[in-house]
Amino acid sequence: MKIIIIGAGEVGFHIARKLSEEGQDVTLIDKAPAQIKRIDENLDVRSVLGSGTSPRVLKEAGAGETDLLVAATDSDEVNLFACLLGRNINPYMVKIARVRNQEYIDEEHLIGQEFLGIDHVINPESVMVESILSLMEYPWASEVIDFAAGRVKLIGVTVKEGSPLTGKPLMALTGQAEKLLIGAIVRGDQVLIPRGKDQVLPNDLVYVVTQGDQALSLLPAFDIHPRPLKRVIIVGGGLTGASLAAHLDKSRIKATIIEKDEAICARLSENLERVLVIKGDGTDKNLLIEENVQDVDFLIALTGDEENNVLISLLAKGLGARRTITRISKFSYIPLISAIGLDTVVSPRLSAVRAILQFIRRGKIISVAPLKGEHAEAIEAEALDTSEVVNQPLSRVKFPKGAIVGAVVRGEDIIIPRGDTVIQPKDHLIIFAQREVVPKLEKLLTVRLEYF
Repeated sequence: MKIIIIGAGEVGFHIARKLSEEGQDVTLIDKAPAQIKRIDENLDVRSVLGSGTSPRVLKEAGAGETDLLVAATDSDEVNLFACLLGRNINPYMVKIARVRNQEYIDEEHLIGQEFLGIDHVINPESVMVESILSLMEYPWASEVIDFAAGRVKLIGVTVKEGSPLTGKPLMALTGQAEKLLIGAIVRGDQVLIPRGKDQVLPNDLVYVVTQGDQALSLLPAFDIHPRPLKRVIIVGGGLTGASLAAHLDKSRIKATIIEKDEAICARLSENLERVLVIKGDGTDKNLLIEENVQDVDFLIALTGDEENNVLISLLAKGLGARRTITRISKFSYIPLISAIGLDTVVSPRLSAVRAILQFIRRGKIISVAPLKGEHAEAIEAEALDTSEVVNQPLSRVKFPKGAIVGAVVRGEDIIIPRGDTVIQPKDHLIIFAQREVVPKLEKLLTVRLEYF
């Protein structure tokens, strides 16, 4: 697949790196010479210096023969106009725009095919708010990812010392619980796609596939005893913080939002009825103490300054907050968070990467979720009529080593598969795969003689 990415910031650079490692034909456009130098020194992709809103630059990058255009700069206007130009140069390529301003997203008729010609809009902030709300619904989880419109959940849980799971082969677990399957284990810097004889160890982060209405049945296996969620503090009243506060304003959860900008506080106060708005600095330890941070179930740090977000979360943990959610933009920071004692990270850029990946994968991919450390992915894909996975038992399908089917969604039924499970056309498969085997998996899922 020929792919053009406009914008070599965190999102564009990261997507380009992932795709180049998989052997895709990638061209990355950026107007900053320093970014081009970074690309040339670190990535095996073609780079073009210039603006993505320049017809000449787009043609030089090969837009006329490109399959996919991803506009991923930090400017909504640049992304939208680049897609409009791309449509005129090559009406057949798929165009994806990263858009943050809700005003643009609300005007679907302007963004769609008839006007700007954009095939898919990615709004990282809305995805991030959904992720936070899912974590609040399952406060004992490190990560919650929805598949099949929420009917299947992928839940990341850290295994405690003394958990009933430790030291037991996974085949014993599936014998005890028909409704769940461990699809991936994060152990240190490694992501393992386990088999039946593998064991779970203390401090492993395991990703469990379960039916949405069966998630609470996981708790005894992990020796988890949850308590009701009652109180939340949000620090940061920007787009994400305000959107999250608006959701909580309609709930029974007692919520407080702290924001140091007076004008933003005034706007929040006008729009929120039940959420308490406080003008202040979330890095102020005395303010957190005054707000009884030791009693909160979640402190969610969502300011635009990621160093401050880390500091706020560390302060909150030190003062007794039960859990923290920390907004981080730089990918290099994400692996460090658990090492310094924080609980969960949300990232607008990682949200954008996840959303974009589903349009890049071959086959009929519904959604893609890179797992912690991004050495593996969870993929939701539709089984196509002529792909090699259908109409035979899973035990006979030549899945690459390092990939496993975690769930099969068939109509209203959700099946935790076994070796004798037969995949039918149009089934939705939830698949765990290590990054290096994704290209092989794509070939297995793709209609014969036809590529995306």
